[in-house]
Amino acid sequence: MRLSSFGDCLVRKIYTVLAACALMASAGPQTPPPGWPSVLDGYQAALRKAGIAGSSLMVVRDGQVVAHQNEGMQHLEGRKAVTNDTIYHWASITKTFTGIAIMQLRDRGLLSLDDPVVKYVPELRLAHNPFGDISQVRIRHLMSHSAGFRASTWPWGGDKPWHPFEPTSWEQIVAMLPYTDVQFAPGSKYSYSNPGVIFLGRIIQLLSGDDYEVYVTKNILMPLGMRSTFFDRAPYYLLPHRSHSYFRDDGGLREARFDFDTGITVSNGGLNSPFDDMGKYLAFLIGAADHAAQTRGADHADSTAADHADYADLKTRYDQVLKRTSLEEMWTRQIRAVEGEGVNGTESYAGLSFFVERHPLDSLRSLGAGGGVELVGHSGDQNGFISHLYLHRPSRTAWLISMNTDTTPSKDGTRPGSRQVDATVRELMLKHVIRQ
Repeated sequence: MRLSSFGDCLVRKIYTVLAACALMASAGPQTPPPGWPSVLDGYQAALRKAGIAGSSLMVVRDGQVVAHQNEGMQHLEGRKAVTNDTIYHWASITKTFTGIAIMQLRDRGLLSLDDPVVKYVPELRLAHNPFGDISQVRIRHLMSHSAGFRASTWPWGGDKPWHPFEPTSWEQIVAMLPYTDVQFAPGSKYSYSNPGVIFLGRIIQLLSGDDYEVYVTKNILMPLGMRSTFFDRAPYYLLPHRSHSYFRDDGGLREARFDFDTGITVSNGGLNSPFDDMGKYLAFLIGAADHAAQTRGADHADSTAADHADYADLKTRYDQVLKRTSLEEMWTRQIRAVEGEGVNGTESYAGLSFFVERHPLDSLRSLGAGGGVELVGHSGDQNGFISHLYLHRPSRTAWLISMNTDTTPSKDGTRPGSRQVDATVRELMLKHVIRQ
């Protein structure tokens, strides 16, 4: 559905009004970092220039949300603004949850990362491996996009409105395996692959006895308190909060499918969540519990029995999700990645279901060798939603951006794309917040 005239006019009006009350729109009583106003100004300007319908940006430091900004509309036709309750689709950021689930099973002795995938997914023998036996493909290769499988899940169809959004059943995946080949020797190089993560989801289901969505909900979402997070179609009571999404190009603005189902690819990209829930996930990743121990330990002057109890409870809850050592293991470099294939930066690597990126910034040489700043992260891109999660471990800072509009850069260069908005915010964060 084309919304060109109505959508463009409404987006311009929205940002004109919101710019006047930007500071009032920031969520919560937290004190933003000193450089936040500069980030906010650049973020809002980039959204306007790209014609983004709605977006949110959050910064977490030492386990606390220190800044959170909502902009624009979650539904243009319904004139519904983005709020703290708005639920975004997180696309491939789902893969980080899938990786954590695999590490949980590893830590419980149910698998090894160096196990052949075919040990758990015997159907994989139907695929063609010109480099040897299919047992060469290991779980570690799937997590680091180095198994040799193609990028797209389903290379046939999907371009008709009556087609399923994604393949709906495991049987469809099995049916295409005889037409699937390993494109390079497993472990020899990087190539972003969605089918590989479907195999990880299958392993989780088979070893746990739960559907993928049920396992992740019980073992990650629930212990982290992510109560409004779900997979695929929304529960009825959360449907009013689910954001619509859009595509913008030189032909105008059109709405994407709403409340869609990712089918068998759910372990690739089925997650939907509001920013308040995702803030809890960022706090877990950045390690708030560890910082609490360092700053409010037994020999700290202001330490109290309540502090110790809070820390112990938080550490227990985080460790129940995943031990810190296992999480850090996921952020170790596995193989050099290719810029533009799910990763950014001139020197970037695939970790285990995360990426490790280095961004050279001459103005920030003090933050890293040769002016480079290392970030751990993952992006998402599906059905009009564009998102990115970043962790800067030395400063214990994380940030998260999501946009409900996938904007293609204009041919005349006057309109940036959504990923350029993400890059602009990243530069501003590194310059004005991380350096603080």
